[in-house]
Amino acid sequence: MFSIQDTNTIGYYDGLVAKMLACGNPEQMGYVEYRCLQCGQGTHRVAMSCKSSLCLRCAKVSVDNWVSQVSQMLHEGVIYRHIILTVPAMFRTTFSQNAAVLLSAFMRCGVQCLDEFYSDVRGKALKGGSITVIHTHGRHGQSHPHRHLIATSGGDDGQGERWEPLHDLPYALLRRTWQWHLLRMVRHTLKTEAITQLVDTCFRTYPNGLVPNVQQGAVPSQYQTLARDVAKYVVSPPIAVRRIDRYDGARVTYHDRSHRTERVEHETVAVETFIGRMVQHTVPKGFKRIRYDGVQATKTFAKVKGVMQAALAKVAGMIKGAVKIIARLTYRQRYEQSTGQDPLICPHCRGEMGVWRLWHPTYGVIYDEVQVIKRGTYASSAQRAGP
Repeated sequence: MFSIQDTNTIGYYDGLVAKMLACGNPEQMGYVEYRCLQCGQGTHRVAMSCKSSLCLRCAKVSVDNWVSQVSQMLHEGVIYRHIILTVPAMFRTTFSQNAAVLLSAFMRCGVQCLDEFYSDVRGKALKGGSITVIHTHGRHGQSHPHRHLIATSGGDDGQGERWEPLHDLPYALLRRTWQWHLLRMVRHTLKTEAITQLVDTCFRTYPNGLVPNVQQGAVPSQYQTLARDVAKYVVSPPIAVRRIDRYDGARVTYHDRSHRTERVEHETVAVETFIGRMVQHTVPKGFKRIRYDGVQATKTFAKVKGVMQAALAKVAGMIKGAVKIIARLTYRQRYEQSTGQDPLICPHCRGEMGVWRLWHPTYGVIYDEVQVIKRGTYASSAQRAGP
């Protein structure tokens, strides 16, 4: 029998899938209707999106918005690296079954790991910063929890007076440091005999530490577009539309490139199995997938920014132009970028359209220009175009 908690969880997942399937349907999601207020003939209707974490339709907008947000949260003059912290295969089932308690602790222990790692490398206490996104799936849709970090390549001395850049990150030390922090976190969070034995087995199986991934070199290539490069891995849904080869109503065929063989592999599964593989990567309700820590913390970013610039000014050979700000696009800009046409320019008189009607399936009519006109809201007596 299902418990109340299980029923609520199933209902939560069902709601996400229902929203995803209805995305882009104006009758189910609501819409904004635009009309030319000059000639009254030109119209354009925009269906509201679901903004579900599973939705392939909403993924592109989510990626673009996240990239814009992150690009404005990077400190000028700081070199950032893309670091991936992984979980060994023997713990993936444990993470999947205990996501509600492990994922938050998983995020915190990564921050502690980097601060200790940077301090050990420099030989004194350093506090860096990172923007972290948790990723719960691999290329094939299987459970594979890991963390992508846009991390500062260095840290401050704790007083905010000096920035210590790190041009060489010893990979072997990072492996051991991450293993110690991850396994310690799992042991202390779950506190069972089975987990203690699994942790001991992991230490014996991986005597040289776990496998992270970190960009090498004093100034990693493509550092200016790091936010966009990372976004495609961490904000988008478990599978991109281009990887779905065929769907006949009952079965789905999709492909991926294997990490092990580097070959493209195809698989056909029942649609219920496919949806299940995607849904399992939905994080618990209320969980924040993206975290900002250290000198990247959103609450203190503006305060720290001036101190950071003063500290960076003392660093010889500071990199100029290390941050590339990417503007956030509106719906109108995205549409024009994709089609080459401005959706809000009337095709009849070339006038600009305005909001005419706003409707939501739950709240009904939220705004209606006709009713505004009837109420005499407009002081002007000039005749307006009819609906």
